[in-house]
Amino acid sequence: MSTHAKRERLLLADLLESAGPEAPTLCAGWTTRDLAAHLVVRERRADAAGGMVIKPLAARGERIREEFAVRPYDELLQMIRTGPSRMSPFSWKQVDEAANTVEFFVHGEDVRRAGLEWKPRSLDPVFADVLWRRLESSAKLLGRRSPVGLVLRRPNGQTVVAHKGAPVVTVTGEPGELLLFAFGRQEKTRVEIEGDEQAVAQVKGARLGLG
Repeated sequence: MSTHAKRERLLLADLLESAGPEAPTLCAGWTTRDLAAHLVVRERRADAAGGMVIKPLAARGERIREEFAVRPYDELLQMIRTGPSRMSPFSWKQVDEAANTVEFFVHGEDVRRAGLEWKPRSLDPVFADVLWRRLESSAKLLGRRSPVGLVLRRPNGQTVVAHKGAPVVTVTGEPGELLLFAFGRQEKTRVEIEGDEQAVAQVKGARLGLG
């Protein structure tokens, strides 16, 4: 049975393949090859993946990622498509859905939106609701470095407070756009932003997201 994570995995692999190994991405300093290596290491090398969240381990994790990055690009794409071994927690359906749905969606847009011409992806209502629920549960973490109050709002009026403070900036958009905004891709989203001019400028330049 297909899941959101499985679908996003295959879409991301297709985007990486179409772009080629040296295309730019929205991940600062990374080409599509670098991004592909990151995705493989994250699932297949638990000893290196810790460096993505634990700073003292970052240097080792980056070294291993660079080792994977020199492999043939087609090999990296095949590893992404097939996923980790059955021994990996990422191979479990529940873990895959929880850990990879947003990860693959965001990185897919990192590839799509790095070019000069792009338009927002049309998401089905069920998947949009899935992304909204993920945003609701992670908004405070993603928005913790906002210098001002930050509210994220869907066109249907549903809202979530990403950061308490004053003045308040309200960002309105579809769930996928809001999620990308909260992950620090502010300049590559289609949203409406309301608030004091200076506060809006601060939010646009803020280091939002997990990093």
